[in-house]
Amino acid sequence: MAEDSKRYNDFGDFLKNIFPYKVQKISVNAGFTCPNRDGTKGRGGCTYCNNQTFSPDYCHTEKGVGEQLDEGVGFFSRKYADMKYLAYFQAYTNTYERFDKLIPKYEEALSYPNVAGLIIGTRPDCMPEDLLCYFAELAKRKFLMIEYGLESTLDRTLELINRGHTHAESEEAIRRTAAKGIYTGAHMILGLPGESREEILHHADVLSALPLTTLKLHQLQLIRHTKMAYDFSKRPGDFHLYEVDEYIDLVIDFIERLNPSIIVERFVSQSPKELLIAPDWGLKNYEFTAKVHKRLAERETWQGRLFTPAST
Repeated sequence: MAEDSKRYNDFGDFLKNIFPYKVQKISVNAGFTCPNRDGTKGRGGCTYCNNQTFSPDYCHTEKGVGEQLDEGVGFFSRKYADMKYLAYFQAYTNTYERFDKLIPKYEEALSYPNVAGLIIGTRPDCMPEDLLCYFAELAKRKFLMIEYGLESTLDRTLELINRGHTHAESEEAIRRTAAKGIYTGAHMILGLPGESREEILHHADVLSALPLTTLKLHQLQLIRHTKMAYDFSKRPGDFHLYEVDEYIDLVIDFIERLNPSIIVERFVSQSPKELLIAPDWGLKNYEFTAKVHKRLAERETWQGRLFTPAST
């Protein structure tokens, strides 16, 4: 493999193959909650979750969808005047509401000038069939991706972090969504408490057997004002927080086992410094990605090098 060849299936290339222009995601907080927050399945939400870590300053629930898009477009259009946008319904569970309340929010975003499509972040246990049918029709006229928060493929971990759903529900949601012809993504956290290195790598084997379009990998981060931060203060020995080089090798070992058809959207998340307890690597996402590229070349490896298709 040439030194400058892409060694993994890159999200940027995926978008370039779809759109003849540059697109940028704009996060939208539509004011939803989650079933493990409102008492339907639990209280308090996921133990690691503080939504401030991924909501830009313009994403406040007192602002409407259009107002948030106004501010997001205002921020990004200074760089690229001819850019178009993907409205990213990101905070909390963006399919967890009555059908007649969800659709107007999606359609408001789609009607905004230069919005080329939607990305909907949600949970695998929050995709009713009538909504999935709406999404199937929508995907015929606009770009659409449904991004499911899986976080782990181990039920004991899902219970520990208060997800309120099982991995079987994750698999079912992914298969149902992909079967409708919808781009289907997954989000995983690497390094959750109680998971061994081999169990983390085995997630790649499990995910590789699913009809996923994209995958986001994030390192475990301890965030202020979360249940997990409290647990860490009481039992730090239950946690393994990766050093940057150690995590880079973990990510590479992971994608070596990953189905090469799955597009890797990102390897890390970057929480606001004022909320982050650890690990604080002092790296921007693009700087981390450059280190992954360099390490892949040094190891002379690539996504899917150790992938073995499941026997049928």
